[in-house]
Amino acid sequence: MHVPDGFINAPVSVAAGVAAAAAVAVSLRGARRELDERTAPLAGLVAAFIFAVQMLNFPVAAGTSGHLLGGALAAILVGPYTGVLCVSVVLLMQGILFADGGLTALGVNITVMGVVTVVVAYAIFRGLLWILPPTRSSVTAAAFAGALLSVPASAAAFTALYAVGGTTDVPLGKVLTAMVGVHVLIGIGEAAITAATVGAVIAVRPDLVHAARGLTTPLKLRVDGALVDAPAAAPAAATGSAGSTRKVWATGLLTALVLAGFVSFYASASPDGLEKVAADKGFDEKVEDHAAADSPLADYSVKDVDDARLSGGLAGVIGVGVTVAAGTGIFWAVRRRRGDELTATSTSGSASTSTSAR
Repeated sequence: MHVPDGFINAPVSVAAGVAAAAAVAVSLRGARRELDERTAPLAGLVAAFIFAVQMLNFPVAAGTSGHLLGGALAAILVGPYTGVLCVSVVLLMQGILFADGGLTALGVNITVMGVVTVVVAYAIFRGLLWILPPTRSSVTAAAFAGALLSVPASAAAFTALYAVGGTTDVPLGKVLTAMVGVHVLIGIGEAAITAATVGAVIAVRPDLVHAARGLTTPLKLRVDGALVDAPAAAPAAATGSAGSTRKVWATGLLTALVLAGFVSFYASASPDGLEKVAADKGFDEKVEDHAAADSPLADYSVKDVDDARLSGGLAGVIGVGVTVAAGTGIFWAVRRRRGDELTATSTSGSASTSTSAR
């Protein structure tokens, strides 16, 4: 659902950009509370995984495809604030390097694909976990529901922006019906990918799933037919925990590289939901050429590499590498800032105590 330049007029694009910048600023502060030594590198990996899976368009209807948006997955695995940042990093890399999603529409895309999906998915997820028993099945079921509903919510949010700033005169009722209808189908794929990924991480390291840590009673896992408490989060410095985290990170990175570098070649070539609806309803008439159309990685292919499979695979691998590097760097910086603040607070408190003692 990457919105290109030209769908939304300049004033609304600027307003969406301001809203997106505010959401990112709030998320940077909130992410300081969510990130620690284990989850900072995991957040970078989540961004890279979302990038990879977004290359895998899957068919949803005749002549239409869809792909993961990723807001639900990121929010559940690493937290809602960090989730907004994960999706924002992915969209920034895609827009600058791969000419996917307009640059003037970056604020629109962050708002629609990042903020809306995270807020809707996480609210539904937490609401369901408040009702359901604290089991692995409940977490995966809640993840499925949150992801499923976040996609049509994102489509409705785009339609709302189009209602205010659309550059073509198209009946809004038809746009809303078509957008929400096709994105309900895409949401099923989003939900399946999200639930499967969350379930896989819970099976190995339930303490790494951010949204499962807030359960009032311990998460239950089924072992040999019996329900047992999931292991509590181990101290970050523990050798076993660090080794296990590294295994999760390495496995996730390898999976992302394989998906982007190999499996993406078999993705559906049909237009995604937004492209299909725009073409059918005629609001793509004023779409503009991408400012990064001459990028050596534009359209997810490496310039001057003639073999389509090799070109697309190399572009995918490069994209995963750049995204995991950029994401991990950003999240470690956010985590380090939080550590500096805690150190400063501790030092200030110690000084106050010393002064009072005198």
